[in-house]
Amino acid sequence: METPVVTPIHDPLITPASMAQDAVAGSDIRPVDLAHDRTEAVTGAWLDKLAEGLSEQGWMTLDVRDRLGLDLLAALQQEVAILDRTAAMKKAGIGRGNDLVRDRSVRRDKIAWLQGVTVPQAALFEFFDTIRQGLNQRLFLGLKRFETHYATYHPGDFYKKHLDSFQGRASRVVSLVLYLNEDWQAADGGMLQVFNRDSEHEVCGTVLPEAGRMALFMSEEIPHEVLPANRTRYSLACWFRQDEVPLPL
Repeated sequence: METPVVTPIHDPLITPASMAQDAVAGSDIRPVDLAHDRTEAVTGAWLDKLAEGLSEQGWMTLDVRDRLGLDLLAALQQEVAILDRTAAMKKAGIGRGNDLVRDRSVRRDKIAWLQGVTVPQAALFEFFDTIRQGLNQRLFLGLKRFETHYATYHPGDFYKKHLDSFQGRASRVVSLVLYLNEDWQAADGGMLQVFNRDSEHEVCGTVLPEAGRMALFMSEEIPHEVLPANRTRYSLACWFRQDEVPLPL
């Protein structure tokens, strides 16, 4: 039997109660109804494709608008925009717990952790857990849980080349990035630049952060960076982990 996914517990940023949302967001928030959002089922063949991309190249990028639905993507974009506008997001750092360092020369984005408490987040968590189980069945990765946060890059923000996990740590194993930006053009910057796992100075791919685009890669193997953004850029990062107990963030 699959081990239930355990997500990290943080101070809530968006609560499930609509009154609490109104208190944070004023009159800007729109009701979310995903009942009529037309989506394609996450099939075994689609999960096979993810597993094949990770095992052969170590990374891949694909369009998931048909899997998540345009309404869900718009609702997630609304949430991160509200958090950004109400200064609920925090400057991101490097490391965890007592080792956390906020070095503005390395990364300049702001983040807010998700807890699955809103309708859009709950739908997204179901999607992520389907991926977790699918990768476990196909690649035997032993993924026990995931953690995820929103990220905002304002004009001039970047994240220099890095790995999401140190070799042999066996914590973050697979990384996922989902983009939430409508009408994004190459001139807007903010692209994800992916490097060859066998030659870290060789760029093997560039991902435009357009809404519904997803990148998936092995956390310990694939160096990557976020190039400076020229307009406000929204995304969502998720890490599938082998450890069972959430660590301090």
